[in-house]
Amino acid sequence: MKKHKLPALCATFLLCLVFWLLLTGEITQLWDGLEQGEWQILIAGALISLLVAVFSARYFVHEKAFWLLRPDRLLLLIFYCLIIFPIELIKANTDMALRGLGLKKTKPGIVKIPTELKSEYGQSMLANSITLTPGTITLDIVEENGRSYYYVHWIDVKETESEKAGKAIKGTLETWIRRIWR
Repeated sequence: MKKHKLPALCATFLLCLVFWLLLTGEITQLWDGLEQGEWQILIAGALISLLVAVFSARYFVHEKAFWLLRPDRLLLLIFYCLIIFPIELIKANTDMALRGLGLKKTKPGIVKIPTELKSEYGQSMLANSITLTPGTITLDIVEENGRSYYYVHWIDVKETESEKAGKAIKGTLETWIRRIWR
């Protein structure tokens, strides 16, 4: 088993603690000032976050631990999550609504699409983004001849040629994810 690296442990701890604060609603209390009983919740969250980080840091962080905390990458991630992905999500939802109303036909199938992303985090983010948009589900990521491919179930197979199908499914998602995880 790999030993922990301190940066990976710290990054995992911080991420867990932020999620703890968001889930419990205590993050707003930090700005307003903590009262007597709220310190206990914060300390419990820190201890649980540390415990989770000790056991999961080696599985969670595979690349540079604080890579995403660079301001340029963090701003790109926020822009992607607040602007780019919601636009693609609205387009896919509109398309699915038209199919649900019977205004568009479906032609489901599985296609193999290439990706230029090298980072495991970038590949995971793209796979999840594809799956979260209605009408597509990423089934598998495979590596063949030094290149990565996704197998995607697509509700409307317009293209069977791999490159063209990839452009139709990925849209602008891969371009933005590549900027984040370069």
